[in-house]
Amino acid sequence: MCRYLYCFRQFLESLRCLVVLGFVCLILSWSLPAQAANPTNPQIEQQVLQIIREHPQVILESLEAYRQQLVQKLRTTQQAFFQDLKTAPEKIIGKSPTTGSPKAKVLIVEFSDFQCPYCAEAHKTLNNLIDKHRNDVTLVYKNFPITQIHSEAMPAAKAAWAASQQGKFWEYHNALFTHQNQLGETLYLKIAKDLNLDLQLFARDRRIADAAINQDIELAEKIGVSGTPFFFLESETFSGLVRLPDIEKILSQSSG
Repeated sequence: MCRYLYCFRQFLESLRCLVVLGFVCLILSWSLPAQAANPTNPQIEQQVLQIIREHPQVILESLEAYRQQLVQKLRTTQQAFFQDLKTAPEKIIGKSPTTGSPKAKVLIVEFSDFQCPYCAEAHKTLNNLIDKHRNDVTLVYKNFPITQIHSEAMPAAKAAWAASQQGKFWEYHNALFTHQNQLGETLYLKIAKDLNLDLQLFARDRRIADAAINQDIELAEKIGVSGTPFFFLESETFSGLVRLPDIEKILSQSSG
């Protein structure tokens, strides 16, 4: 549900923007000469609307051309990301938490949301993957909290980032997904106490976590992450519910 609601919202917003853009362009191209001659002419609006009614294909063609430009731009950006994934993994990882083998040739980059139920299911699959292939892969976690539909996604991400500053990201991460139905301040503090975190540092770091999380979000939007969970592995992307055999198949192909 996380992925599909977000994608649908993004699609509607993009379509709205494109329609407005096309409409504005048409108005400018057709009405500016008339406005220059008679800026108060009450017939301009009706004339423009009539032109649009008679030539709707102009809008559709403009929208399709713009869509193709966006698709090509995204494809180029993703290709560059995949290239960095293979040749400069440290550039992709940055300061993000990792697990598995630090020297593995195969990186899995996960964009996730602590309140997304599909992410909680993916969490179980990834735990099994790491247990079986710890020496073969490096899992990189990046935040993509979908705050439009998950009110606790950002607070949970901040809490996990604060825990990472004390070397306890994965323990905190696991606890959040295990108790996903209890997300809230009470749980955040309880997990911190259970992990013996310095609570003063934990509180301070939660307040300054925005920059790191927003950096993940900006990267996700740049490379076309459409919802959660979303994964980059080798030269492939996949999202939503994931199965261990499917990931293992990609791993076997990359090592073959």
